[in-house]
Amino acid sequence: MRKISESEQNKTLISGKGEMQSDWSRWFPLVQWLKDYKKETLISDSVAGVIVAVMLVPQGMAYAFLAGLPPQMGLYAGIIPLFIYGLLGSSRSLAVGPVAIASLMTGEAVSSFAQSGTELYIATAMVLALLTGLVLLLMYLLRLSALVNFLSHSVITGFTSAAALMIAVSQLKYVFGLEVERGDHFFGTLLNLLDGLPGTNLATVLISVLSFLLLWYCKQHLARVLRVIGISSGVADALAKAGPMFAILGGVLVVAVFELNQGHGVSIVGTIPAGFPDFQLLPFDLQWWQKLLPAAVLIALVGFLESVSVGTALASKRRERIKPDQELLALGAANLGAAFSGAYPVAGGFGRSMVNDASGARTTIASLITATGMTLTVLFFTSWFYFLPKAVLGVIVIMAVLPLIDLTGIRKTWRFNRADALTLAVTFVSVLLMGVEAGLIAGVVLSVALLLHRNSHPHMAVVGRVGDSEHFRNIERFDVQTNPGCLGLRIDENLYFANTRYIEDEVMVIVSRQPNLKHLVLICSAINFIDASALETLEMLRDNLKESGITLHLADVKGPVMDQLQETDFIEHMSPGKVFLSTHEAMQSLCEG
Repeated sequence: MRKISESEQNKTLISGKGEMQSDWSRWFPLVQWLKDYKKETLISDSVAGVIVAVMLVPQGMAYAFLAGLPPQMGLYAGIIPLFIYGLLGSSRSLAVGPVAIASLMTGEAVSSFAQSGTELYIATAMVLALLTGLVLLLMYLLRLSALVNFLSHSVITGFTSAAALMIAVSQLKYVFGLEVERGDHFFGTLLNLLDGLPGTNLATVLISVLSFLLLWYCKQHLARVLRVIGISSGVADALAKAGPMFAILGGVLVVAVFELNQGHGVSIVGTIPAGFPDFQLLPFDLQWWQKLLPAAVLIALVGFLESVSVGTALASKRRERIKPDQELLALGAANLGAAFSGAYPVAGGFGRSMVNDASGARTTIASLITATGMTLTVLFFTSWFYFLPKAVLGVIVIMAVLPLIDLTGIRKTWRFNRADALTLAVTFVSVLLMGVEAGLIAGVVLSVALLLHRNSHPHMAVVGRVGDSEHFRNIERFDVQTNPGCLGLRIDENLYFANTRYIEDEVMVIVSRQPNLKHLVLICSAINFIDASALETLEMLRDNLKESGITLHLADVKGPVMDQLQETDFIEHMSPGKVFLSTHEAMQSLCEG
C-alpha cells in the first residue's frame, strides 16, 4: 500500500478545513463576510448599528403598544431576534425587529383570544411568534420561498395602504387622550373615536402636536440645517434620523417637570421592568394553537415578503443577491427566539433597513451591535421612560406608517390595469371592513380568480402580412394583407384544460366568418405547454375542420411542444395539414403557392 506523504496529508487537511468552512458559510453567511472584515468595515457597521438602535428603542415600544402589548415586549423583540438574524441572515442591511404591519396583525389575532393587558394576552402573542417561526421553518424545509408570489403587487398595495390607515386611526385615541374601545373593524373604531371626541385632553393634544412638529422638522429640515452650521453630513443625517428619540426625551422631560400626568391627566407608560424576562416554556394547547395558526401563516407570509422585498432592493444596490430560502431560515429562527424571550412576531422593517443601509451597514455585525444597544437599554435605561406620554408613541407610529399609504401606486394601477385596480380596491375595502386577515385572504382569492379568468380566456389574434415583409401582425392593429382562403390565427397562451373549450369555440366562430376558407394556420409562438385536455381539443378541432373542408396547419411550434406532439399520433393524423417552421413559410406556401 502506498505511503501518504506529508505534503499530501497537509493538502487533505486543508481540503477538509475548506469544506468545513464552506458548510459554516452556507449556514452562517456572516462567516464568509468576516473573512475580509476590516477596521473600516467595523466602524461603518458600528455607526449603523448605533443609529438603528436609537431608532428601534422608540419604535419598539410604539409598535408593542400598537399590538396591545407592554412596551418592554417591543424592546425584547429587538434583542434575541437580531442576534439570531445577524448570524443566519443573507442580507447585509436588513434590520429585523418589530414592524408596524406585523404588530397590527398580532393585535388583531390576539385580541380575539384575550383582553389586552392580561397574562393570557401576552402568552398568546408569544405563542403566535412561535407558530410564525415554525411556519417559516416549514417553508424553508419545503423550499416554499416562491409561495409569496401568490401575493400580487395589487394585493400588497391594497393591504398595506388599508393596514396603515387602520394603524393611524387606532393611534388617534392616544393623540387626543381618549379612553375609547377598539371597534370590530376600521369604521367601528372610527365611530368610537368620534363619539369620544368631547372628552379630548388638551394637554395631551398639545404634546401630540409638538411631537408631530418635532418629527416633521427632523425628517425634513434638521440634516440640512446641521450641515449649514458646519456639522459633517454623516453626523447630521444620523441626528436627523434620531427624531423619534428626541420626541420621546422631550415628552418625558415635559411631563416630569410639569407633572402633567397628575395635574392634567396625561396618560404615561409608567414602570417598564428592567432586565430580561425569565426564559419560559410556552403553554401547549392544541386547540388554541390551531385557532392561531391561520394568523401565524399570514403574518409569516407578509413578514417574509416585506423582508425579502427590502433585502433584495438593498442588495441590488451592491450588485449582490440575497437567498430567499436562507431568509426563511433566519426569520423563522428569529421568531422562535422572539417567542422564548418574551417578544412577539418580528420581520424586516422597511424604514429601519433603509436607515441601516444609508448609515453604512456592510454586514450583519450592524444587527449584532443594534441588539447590544437594545440589551443595554433594557438593563439600565428603562426607568428613563416612566414619564413617557402614550401620545408620543402614538405620533411616532402614525408618522412611521403614513408613507405606507401608497396613493401614487393606486392611481398608477388604475391607469395601467383595471383588473389589478379592482383587486387593489377589494383588498383595501375588505381589510377595512373585515380586518387584516380576512381582507388579505379576500384579495388573494380575487387575484387568483382573475388570473384563472385571464388564462381561461386567452388573447387570440387573426394576423396578416405587413407589406412585402416577412412579418405578420394583428389585423385589428396594423394595416396588413390577408387572403380569404388562408387564415393565420395566433393564440397567446399555453393550452390546458381551463381554456380549451373557450379556444375551440372562438376558433369555430372565427372560421364561420370566412366562407371561402381552405387553410387555417394556428401560430404557436406563444405556446409553451399543451396538456392532455388541450390535445384532445386540438384533435376534435382538426377533425371538425376537416369535415368542413378546412385543413389545419401549425406554425412556429417550439421545440418542447413539438416533442410533446411527436409522442402522439396527432401530427400523423393532420395530413394533409403540415407543421411549418415559421408563419411566413406557412402563409407563403399556402396562400401564395
